[in-house]
Amino acid sequence: MAKNTKVPGYMLRTTQRQKGIGDRAIWFKCSLQNTILDVLRHRGWQEVSGDADYDLNWCDVGAIKDIFDNAHLHEHMRISHFRNHYELTRKNLMVKNLKRTKRATEKEQGKLEAQKYDFFPTTFELPSEYHIFVEEFKKNPGTVWIMKPVAKSQGKGIFLFKKLKDITDWKKGEYQIPSDPNRDAPETYVVQRYIMNPYLIGGRKFDMRIYLLVTSYIPLKAWLYRGGFARFSNTRYSLESIDDNYVHLTNVAIQKTAPDYDPEKGCKWSLPQLRQYLIAKHGLESVERSFRDIDNILIKSLQSVQKVMINDKHCFEMYGYDILFDSDLKPWLVEINASPSLTASNKDDYDLKFGLMEDVLNIIDMEGRLSGKEKRVGGFDLIWEDGPIMATDLTSECLGPQPYPTNSYLGCQNDRRSQTRALFRSISASKKR
Repeated sequence: MAKNTKVPGYMLRTTQRQKGIGDRAIWFKCSLQNTILDVLRHRGWQEVSGDADYDLNWCDVGAIKDIFDNAHLHEHMRISHFRNHYELTRKNLMVKNLKRTKRATEKEQGKLEAQKYDFFPTTFELPSEYHIFVEEFKKNPGTVWIMKPVAKSQGKGIFLFKKLKDITDWKKGEYQIPSDPNRDAPETYVVQRYIMNPYLIGGRKFDMRIYLLVTSYIPLKAWLYRGGFARFSNTRYSLESIDDNYVHLTNVAIQKTAPDYDPEKGCKWSLPQLRQYLIAKHGLESVERSFRDIDNILIKSLQSVQKVMINDKHCFEMYGYDILFDSDLKPWLVEINASPSLTASNKDDYDLKFGLMEDVLNIIDMEGRLSGKEKRVGGFDLIWEDGPIMATDLTSECLGPQPYPTNSYLGCQNDRRSQTRALFRSISASKKR
């Protein structure tokens, strides 16, 4: 069948797939040229382009508005982003939603419950909150602050400062708008209190990339991937050199430009490797508690946008969370990415992302193979479905008993291949009975 051939009868084909008697491959569009495209092709699905019909559209966030404004989405179609994903993934809107939800929680449930939202640094939006920021700045002399453009990634436009003169000079160049009415409006930034005491390994700063898949906001249904990685800076940490991005920014796009960067080794550890290291240093109980605090960050951040997110049965979203431990093993939310990089930096990175994408597609379940009652699919564990998902076994696969009985195994054993084979064998056998 030619790629761009349109075939009518959506309801018929959807019904056939649900019955397991579909007579064609899944049709997909993909705007990315990286690991996800390899996975889609590996599954034997058929790539289409242009105005051709499709079942799955793995698109860039920039295409979402056009898709929803100009296309009719049939029952079976799936899109890789929610329409207003930016409520959680633009830095200023993420903080705005978290602040609003924290205030509402304190009013309705008290300060103790609101403290569960104390996982993001003091943050202001510029230019709108510039004067409020200056007041806060003057109250905290010696504090280091970090500036970030709200809509850029890969470390672009980020810088640190600790003198008000630094931000004042920057403000004059950035926001002093002349009388020319045709000049573009100034770019929006956030300014945050910098975490000055990050947890260090080998004297180097790191943060964690954690993958979370949301298949619905109403009800909220979220899957946490066991794998992921820690991204290290290429240079030993020091506050004496706040202008050195190789010290303070762990983004691979930044670190790979360092003169002594080794592309084969990279600057990454797997999350299981990191977890085992931390357990050896601090004990199982402390590390379990810190990783459970990460679970709290994930769920609370999703709940902060649940009422404003445009839920759509066609949509799903795989978020890339960036989380940082401080020296007390307290996790801090750095940012959330709607399009976490799927470009591999080496073979291990490729294997991780290939398996991740395979498992995402298994959960999206275009073939209609799952029962809908699964708590684990490959490397993903269902952690929330209109409430916390309880673990069926209170013994963690990470060396000992869990202090909390929820279905989270972040950084634990990821035997995704054997689990997937066993899962589909079990489903197939149950259908035959």
